[in-house]
Amino acid sequence: MLFNNNLSNCKNQINVFNTFRKLWEQHVVWTRLFIISTAAELADLEPVTDRLLRNPTDFAIVLKNFYGFEKAKEFESLLKDHLLIAASLVNNTKNGNTDAVNEDRKRWFKNAEDITAFLNKINPYWQIRQFRPLFYDHLKMTEEEAVYRLNGKYSSDIAIFDTIESHALQMADFMAYGILNQFYLNTTK
Repeated sequence: MLFNNNLSNCKNQINVFNTFRKLWEQHVVWTRLFIISTAAELADLEPVTDRLLRNPTDFAIVLKNFYGFEKAKEFESLLKDHLLIAASLVNNTKNGNTDAVNEDRKRWFKNAEDITAFLNKINPYWQIRQFRPLFYDHLKMTEEEAVYRLNGKYSSDIAIFDTIESHALQMADFMAYGILNQFYLNTTK
């Protein structure tokens, strides 16, 4: 019987990792598609944006299972703001509005501070000193990706996305480890 309990716990742990990896992978892929559609003024911009903005809701659905409805909704709101600020940053960059880009960047980094502080508040394993630098790197690389795309530097754009994708998986694993430490590893004997 002990083997079956350990096997079940192992499956739960794998599911946690897979879930957060899927969420972060979708986050960066749909962000990329938004950047591409914006840069090229593609007709799919509205449905791409709608799909991108579903990502915070998908995160909230998962987080609700661990933290309840209110905390999940709070995270959803913070992550949606993250995406809306990013969209403004991309559009202002495209339009050459430097002052607005600088303001968007300040708001974006403040939002990252709010997200990481909130996550640390609900899970002590999501420590700010570890997660905030990961989040800041995510912002810097995403902005770099947008600038490369908007300037037609497609090889650089593709190369930075490879790094963004790997980095997103690190962020996913960080969140998964936090969930496992808070809910699974410390409760199984």
